[in-house]
Amino acid sequence: MFAEHSSTAPVARPLSRSDFKTLSLSALGGALEFYDFIIFVFFAAVVGKLFFPAEMPEWLRQLQTFGIFAAGYLARPLGGIVMAHFGDLLGRKRMFTLSIFMMAVPTLCMGLLPTYAQIGIWAPLALLALRVVQGAAIGGEVPGAWVFVSEHVPERRIGFACSTLTAGLTAGILLGSLTASAINRVFSPAELADYAWRIPFLLGGVFGLVSVYLRRWLHETPVFAELQLRQSLAAELPLKAVLREHRPAVLLSMLLTWVLSAGIVVVILMTPTLLQTLHGFAPAEALQANSLAIVGLTIGCVLAGLAADRFGAGPTFVFGGLLLLSSSSLFYASIASHRDLLLPLYALAGLSVGTIGAIPMVMVKAFPAAVRFSGLSFSYNLAYAICGGSTPILVSLLLKWSPLGPAYYVGALCLLFVLAGAGLWRRGAPQLAPVA
Repeated sequence: MFAEHSSTAPVARPLSRSDFKTLSLSALGGALEFYDFIIFVFFAAVVGKLFFPAEMPEWLRQLQTFGIFAAGYLARPLGGIVMAHFGDLLGRKRMFTLSIFMMAVPTLCMGLLPTYAQIGIWAPLALLALRVVQGAAIGGEVPGAWVFVSEHVPERRIGFACSTLTAGLTAGILLGSLTASAINRVFSPAELADYAWRIPFLLGGVFGLVSVYLRRWLHETPVFAELQLRQSLAAELPLKAVLREHRPAVLLSMLLTWVLSAGIVVVILMTPTLLQTLHGFAPAEALQANSLAIVGLTIGCVLAGLAADRFGAGPTFVFGGLLLLSSSSLFYASIASHRDLLLPLYALAGLSVGTIGAIPMVMVKAFPAAVRFSGLSFSYNLAYAICGGSTPILVSLLLKWSPLGPAYYVGALCLLFVLAGAGLWRRGAPQLAPVA
């Protein structure tokens, strides 16, 4: 059984004005940072034409462009582990602020980069280097943000705190989608290729730097401050202690990350393309439905966190997993014959995916405070790199067997989610021990 430790904040107290300020600034920064990370994919086509030779075949240009995008994901585990290491030794706030700085500056630089026509092969190489820095930043931001907000609030509001932060991250995806739609609607293709593609990157960089400034007003978490006071910081490499003493927590966190990544990657990121290629929906129609699903996802995350605080993670996983299983199955099975139900069915599926908002609470509680950042970051980033990267391939293979392949994949993960919830439910709600 894995250890459970938490904040020194009094269990009985309500959320204070300071707590709400912390949650608001953390969620805002997370949304803008995720916007910076995801905006690249919305402009992949124009970036590919500008940063690779004109005579290059279109398929190869797109492959290399998306390869640069994927490099950000590959850099996540290393960046997350390094930043978590120093987060456990030097402080949560320092790494929390550093991560958004490491995201904002490369995004701003992307908007200022010379193209292939101007500097040749150095253009794609510079783009790749900036994307790797972005990946390292996002690897530290997500787990670091969960740890940061959870260690500021009372124990009974950790679910709400983590789910609010997660909702902010999903709102960043929506912001990127809406920005891309607006840019494409306002500017002509010629203007887009000439200069307008730079606008969303420049905006993201500026907003990110504003978030860096705003995070100056956040305070170090009470948990880390007490660890310093008691001289209870990790005496060895934090990750070494995690792998030696907290393997069950790592396995549980990786399993839950698999569920989280499956819901996001399949239902939110892959489905708009599947709607167009499998069912003949127009791109505008598919993206409109997807935006509605992301709104549902954002709301669902907060509701799941509230439910986890009120009823416990176990019951929330069980009922949320069954809801996601039924809603996603209904969506994928009905959309071909009931095209008029695209918006409500996709919105319901997105709302159900929001059940993942309860997952971070369990992962945060799974590790003791001295190695919490390292344990959570290692588990989350490694699992996301493996599962998030393999999910599109597995779903594509299932689609060759059946058009309901996405439903089968999500359904299988829902069953694992329900089983994990049943185990947590049977064991009862974990009680958090004070920092030692």
